[in-house]
Amino acid sequence: MENLLIRKAERQDLPVIMELLKELDLEGDEAMSLEEVHRLFNRISQYPDYHIYLATKGGEPVGTYALLIMDKLEHGGVPSGIVDSVAVASDRRGKGIGKALMQHAKDTCQEKGCYKIMLSSNKTRTDAHRFYEALGYEQHGISYSLNITE
Repeated sequence: MENLLIRKAERQDLPVIMELLKELDLEGDEAMSLEEVHRLFNRISQYPDYHIYLATKGGEPVGTYALLIMDKLEHGGVPSGIVDSVAVASDRRGKGIGKALMQHAKDTCQEKGCYKIMLSSNKTRTDAHRFYEALGYEQHGISYSLNITE
């Protein structure tokens, strides 16, 4: 995609990343202070292969995602990638930005020698499911979660 730059996010990008993530309208997602966001970003930055990426077009933030490259004890120690928090500005959806973000994740995983990429999606986000399936992702297994906070 012409003029689209995808790069690792930096501390100063956090306010615009948080605005992009708000557009996901996740149920039960509580707003954090910028101080809390900075603290978490610093913690994430300590992981060896966990990065948040920001996509800009003409200098304007248009999308974000996170990618964790996870070492594995099985599969001969070959890592896998976990994509999370994919968000595209609502006024930019359907223009190839999400596809470019997912291609960037795939390329990064291939460079790191991953054997697969995984992601999960809220069961109510049917548009996202169609998007991932159009990119060749297949539903695999069953995902479970347990809310352990009251």
